[in-house]
Amino acid sequence: MTLFFFLQLRKPLVEKLRRERINSSIEQLKSLLSPEFLKQQPDSKLEKAHILEMTVCVLRRLQQQNQQQRRLLNHINKLQSSSDNNLREADFSLLSSTVHTNITKEKSPVNSAVWRPW
Repeated sequence: MTLFFFLQLRKPLVEKLRRERINSSIEQLKSLLSPEFLKQQPDSKLEKAHILEMTVCVLRRLQQQNQQQRRLLNHINKLQSSSDNNLREADFSLLSSTVHTNITKEKSPVNSAVWRPW
């Protein structure tokens, strides 16, 4: 019977601590998002439910912005990769034509005349 009695006494204390943690977290959210709240309702006292709803809205907006930035970054990376491949191909073709031109010049009759000392 003493264990049962102890658990009954402990239950209100555990519940009180749980509520204090919830209230503390809500106050932290309110202070973190105070500019958002001031835009919405500058002079009113905010209910806990309203603070939570506003937090969800702000987090969703941030998530959407993050997704848009990720898409943009992926697009830029694809363009850069494509551009790098095109540059490599252009460099190779330029190098190839330069080598071909140099080889052709070396074989031309003007440049390949045999040196004769007489």
